[in-house]
Amino acid sequence: MLNRAARYFPILDEVRSYHDGDCRILEIGSGPQGIGQFYRHPFVGCDVTFTSNPKAPMQPVVCSGTDLPFADGSFDIVIASDVMEHVAPEQREKLVKEALRVTQEAAIFGFPCGAPAFEIDKKLLAFYRKQKMQPPVWLEEHMLYPFPGRDLFQSLPDGWSVRSKPNESLIFHYWVMRKEMLRPWDYAFRLAVLMMPGVVRWILKFFNHEPSYRTIFIVTRTRRLA
Repeated sequence: MLNRAARYFPILDEVRSYHDGDCRILEIGSGPQGIGQFYRHPFVGCDVTFTSNPKAPMQPVVCSGTDLPFADGSFDIVIASDVMEHVAPEQREKLVKEALRVTQEAAIFGFPCGAPAFEIDKKLLAFYRKQKMQPPVWLEEHMLYPFPGRDLFQSLPDGWSVRSKPNESLIFHYWVMRKEMLRPWDYAFRLAVLMMPGVVRWILKFFNHEPSYRTIFIVTRTRRLA
């Protein structure tokens, strides 16, 4: 759970910088819960399949992120967290374009970025196998394609700008993932996030530095929709 908090807290900080409360949000590749684990307002979550029953306050929609069934500008903010690394390289730009098409203001993409992050996940997978533990499905899927890099946003359409920030240093991410494999540590992390989310958010900020495992890209509309 600490890893999910580290992944989502900076994204939600960005959301709050645009809207404090009522905001039309779409999360691409949300899974059954998505940001709803830390965000209490209704939002739309879409995925190609839901492995378990979606949880409130998410409103689930089954679809692909490369072919969204929403009109242009349907949402204020679009989020895609830890999705791009699961998308075939030739489909990644299409997903970005779809996200930009349906947002009014900004799209926030967070994903493991570049070769160093890929090597950390290879190391983590090897550790799972060494311990004779079943690796999580998402980790095995991470081995299918090279991780995307910053060049994914080099050819944005006119009227958009991008900025980025590091999320989870490589060393910290590997440490957290190793600890969450152990039940006592996992329980302690869950308790801390549930009981002291503000403190956890403050502490996690100290580990958002380079070299980072994940990078968060905020793509912002510079021209209002007509």
